[in-house]
Order: sequence, then structure tokens, then C-alpha cells
Amino acid sequence: MKHLTDEELMLQVSNGNLDVLTVLFDRYHLRIFNFFNKMIQNKMVSEDLTQDVFYKIMKYRTSYKNGNFASWIYTVARNIFSTHYQKQKKESANMLNEDVLKDDEKLVTENNKDELYHLQKALLKLNHSDRELIIMNRYQEIKYQQIAEIIGSSEGAVKVKMHRALKKLKEIYFQNI
Repeated sequence: MKHLTDEELMLQVSNGNLDVLTVLFDRYHLRIFNFFNKMIQNKMVSEDLTQDVFYKIMKYRTSYKNGNFASWIYTVARNIFSTHYQKQKKESANMLNEDVLKDDEKLVTENNKDELYHLQKALLKLNHSDRELIIMNRYQEIKYQQIAEIIGSSEGAVKVKMHRALKKLKEIYFQNI
């Protein structure tokens, strides 16, 4: 099973072989969790949203039409995030969860801790679509073409949006230093 492509596995899932979903879960759960965690900075909520993604995949498996699986799963994740974001918009505006800094401390030196804090704070000040683009491309390492499929846009438009989002992030970051 592990030698099959994601698309082949998902076709089996869509045809009723739900046991194969465990292989896809193993391949994608950490990526989806990291996507949510970078977007909302809350591990517990990110775990819940990740579970929701795989629940929706199982529930709506017949809607998969043999396209790029990674694009499809990130589209599901974006829709779940959008729903969550709308529900939590008033409560979670610009909150920074200190747990994220604690996890990232292992990766940075003491000198970089302030820079990381300011970068994460600046990232949270971006609107959700700009933040999403930066996280997908820079943190999740998703290529522009695949992001275009996920958000329903052209690759050129994604590059322009990404350039503008990075410019906004840079301006916000340097205003706070």
C-alpha cells in the first residue's frame, strides 16, 4: 500500500476501502496540523481541525474526482479553517499563543528569540488570506502552481499575491522593531 500514489490511495478510499485512509493519514496529518498551527497558533484547536479534515475526507470521499490529492486535501483544510475563523473571529483577533514560541525555541538561539517573536506577531497581523499564502509557501513548502489549484487562481496571480503579502509582512515587522 505504501508504494501507491496519494491519488491511487484516495481512489480506493472513494470506492469504499476506508482502511487505506490510514496510509494517507500517516502521510498528511503532520502537514495539515502544522498548516493549522501556523495559521491560528493553538495546538489543541489545530489537532481538532486536523481531525475534522480527515473526518470530512472520509465523509465526502465520493466527491474526490481523481485530481491532485494534495490540492484536494488542502482545499478541505482551507474550508475548515475558514469556517473556524469566522466562528472565532471576534475572540481570537491578534492573539499570540506562547506555546508556539516554546516549540520554536529549540530551533533558534537566544539572540533570534525576539526576532522570531516579532515575526510571528507580524504574521498574525496580516489578513487571513495573506497569512495563509505565506504559510502554505514558506512553511509548508507548497509550490505556486499547487497553491493556485488550492485557492482557485492562476499561478501568476498567486505569485503577485505572495509578493504583496510578503511586502505587507515586511512593513508590519519593521514597524514593530
